[in-house]
Amino acid sequence: ISGHIPLKITSIENGTVLKTFKHLLHQNKQVDFIELFHEKLLVKQENENQLFLTFINGTVSVWSFCGELVTQFEDHQLWHPDCYTNNTYITKDQDLIISYCKADSDDQWMEGNAGSINVSDILTRKCVAKLNATSSSIKADECNNSACNCNKQSHSCLLRSSVAEALEEVTALFYDEDRNEIYAGNRHDLDHVWSN
Repeated sequence: ISGHIPLKITSIENGTVLKTFKHLLHQNKQVDFIELFHEKLLVKQENENQLFLTFINGTVSVWSFCGELVTQFEDHQLWHPDCYTNNTYITKDQDLIISYCKADSDDQWMEGNAGSINVSDILTRKCVAKLNATSSSIKADECNNSACNCNKQSHSCLLRSSVAEALEEVTALFYDEDRNEIYAGNRHDLDHVWSN
């Protein structure tokens, strides 16, 4: 059972209220502490999870509330050293993290500007899926486009190239949990959707 608690963010310098909002909490559980980290609000209630994620220097780490490093994610090197929320999505159940990451050196395509979208299990910290320029391309013999006049080899390269372009300099990432689709937008004004 959940409830909302009214919160205010107040300026330390002059006491001015900067923001007022309601935050969802578990009812009948004491709030241990509330802390503001940059643009994130960390709320700890009794008998709730005692771990949290940090995004520092391109790595995703798990920390305890005692300030101890618990573990780091495997194969999840973030593209931007100081990640911001536009390039990371955590599911509602908090079981998966989806992020724009650096591609492996053997995965990079063209000039090496394309990253990858990695899906990791938060509990195991292991990468469970990866979208990159090479794994997202359609093989030449799978092309069923009857209007395609190009040879199969060049058509395959064209498809792989468009996926690589979609994975260059991603600035926004979103996962639609109801439709099981990943949306990515980049600096080149390209939007791409991956779905099953």
